[in-house]
Amino acid sequence: MKKIAVLGSTGSIGTQTLEIVRTNGDIEVTALAAGNNISLLEEQIREFRPKLAAVWTEERAAELKSRVADLDVKIVSGMDGLLAVAAEPEARILVTAIVGMIGILPTIEGIKAGKDIALANKETLVTAGHIIMPLAERYRVSILPVDSEHSAIFQSLQGGQQKALHKILLTASGGPFRGRKREELQNIRPEDALKHPNWTMGRKITIDSSTMVNKGLEVIEAKWLFGVTVDQIQVVVQPQSIIHSMVEYEDGAVIAQLGTPDMKLPIQYALYYPERRYLPGERLDFGALTQITFEKPDMETFCGLKMAYEAGRQGGTLPTVFNAANELAVSLFLDRKIGYLQISEIIGACMEAHRNIPDPDVETILKTEQETYEFIKNRW
Repeated sequence: MKKIAVLGSTGSIGTQTLEIVRTNGDIEVTALAAGNNISLLEEQIREFRPKLAAVWTEERAAELKSRVADLDVKIVSGMDGLLAVAAEPEARILVTAIVGMIGILPTIEGIKAGKDIALANKETLVTAGHIIMPLAERYRVSILPVDSEHSAIFQSLQGGQQKALHKILLTASGGPFRGRKREELQNIRPEDALKHPNWTMGRKITIDSSTMVNKGLEVIEAKWLFGVTVDQIQVVVQPQSIIHSMVEYEDGAVIAQLGTPDMKLPIQYALYYPERRYLPGERLDFGALTQITFEKPDMETFCGLKMAYEAGRQGGTLPTVFNAANELAVSLFLDRKIGYLQISEIIGACMEAHRNIPDPDVETILKTEQETYEFIKNRW
């Protein structure tokens, strides 16, 4: 029986991971970690009976401990709690479904503990890919992508010809504002940006999809996952979200992975790799599918994508600045403290003001994150 630990169990990816566990019946959950949603976490503990569970604050941990006092489960908190879940001795796969750079240290801990990483925390590779990928190789563990696009690339490379890879074609839906120009986005409200046409995701990633910053983060992540330069990654808008990404080989052949927009497919593929299993759900009906269309991304209107390419080319601490500035700007937008277009303006201002540090260690990465937050708080 497979044994897994899940960081971010109450979020979108975490809950869908547990749906797959529930459906298949041959995976044991040994540890769970969540933020502050202890009501849902309690339900998960009672259903899946992990040995260890973590929440962020000591107060929430004390409350959860009282709620599950009748169960044989250890409750921990804070970063130490996340690290304990990441290193839980029995788990062989660590699902990193936690959002933000908070995922870096637990991912490193999981790798050092010999866990394969089912990676849904893109910020880890965006900011620390130069640390994570060599570390995974050193400890001989696999990094299994859970993002639908990166899973599609991973699946398209299963012929074993990665050395012949010429280009990655990373698809994007275009989000809810595809086709609009910058002046048309002036008065966008959070509720407008949260209406994704194809995917159901968490609030932060849904906003990132609307600005195409999410696609920029995926470009940088793909650079590390697949050992390519950012200029070997071409973003292609595919509005129907049928083609999840493609690989072009040296001979011009293009291999694509197609499917319905369902995150459970890449999650299940990561958990059972290299096995493919039956997955209940809707199937593509090519008789009813009248067309699959493609467009070039508008990098002037959605300039976050353009800035991501620049951050990915330069490397160092600049991707951390890009990511951290976006995280705080999105939070400010969701709290209605800034306008929609200010998200990209803040990212650009932070990148322009930053003095890049090459090959940063984890301490420098986390310090850069805090400096970026301070820069924004002092100006907006």
